[in-house]
Formats: sequence, C-alpha cells, structure tokens
Amino acid sequence: MTDLPRPAAIVEALLDATMVPDPETAATYLAAGLTITFTGGVKFSHPSEIATYNGARYKWVKKRYGTYDIAETPEGTVVYSMGTLYGEWPDGTPFEGTRYIDRFLLKDDKVVRWDVWNDSAERILERGQS
Repeated sequence: MTDLPRPAAIVEALLDATMVPDPETAATYLAAGLTITFTGGVKFSHPSEIATYNGARYKWVKKRYGTYDIAETPEGTVVYSMGTLYGEWPDGTPFEGTRYIDRFLLKDDKVVRWDVWNDSAERILERGQS
C-alpha cells in the first residue's frame, strides 16, 4: 500500500486489483454480503461481475486517481475516490477524461458498501453505442 491514510490505501489497493483485473484479490478487501451499485442502479455482489460488465462496455478501462476524501461517520469510515477513466471503447477508439467518483463505506478495514458513478453512459450515448 502507499503513503495514503489506511482507509484510502485499502480503497486504492481494491481499485488496483479490479483494474488488472484480479477479482479474487479485489474480493479480499470486501465484506461478505456486500452490494456494489453502479451508475443506473446496476448491482453486483463480486468483483468478477464488474470485470464481465466492463468487458462488454470497454475493450479495456483504467482509473487515473485524483483525490480521496475520508470522513468518519456513525456507520463507519467513508472514502470517496475521485478521478478520471481512460481506455479504449470496444472498437479500439481511445478515450480519456471520463469523470468518476466511487464512494466506499469501510468497517474493520473491509468495504461493506461500494457505490460507483461515472460519465461513461453519456460518452456511450455520444458515440451512438448501445
């Protein structure tokens, strides 16, 4: 892990694993019973489902990390990861600068909730993709 505060370092390690993709390593950062909710309310229970979902949307995609915001709440530690996506569309056309924000809720160093928002849907509509 990096020199980030522990909650942000856990999130970054999870995100790094999802981008390999290495769903089994990514899953080690998640609590049992976790629900991952993507833009549009699409729900997943395991990082392998994210890899499949992204495989249909992109040839490949990575995150360029920007900032992390961390807040202690009665529910646990909330970490926001904000930055941009870059990669290639299924036809091989490169893209970059697509904004993302992920919200993580951590308890006992495990992610118990993960919410994902990004502008990919708008980019897909602009390209005329389905």
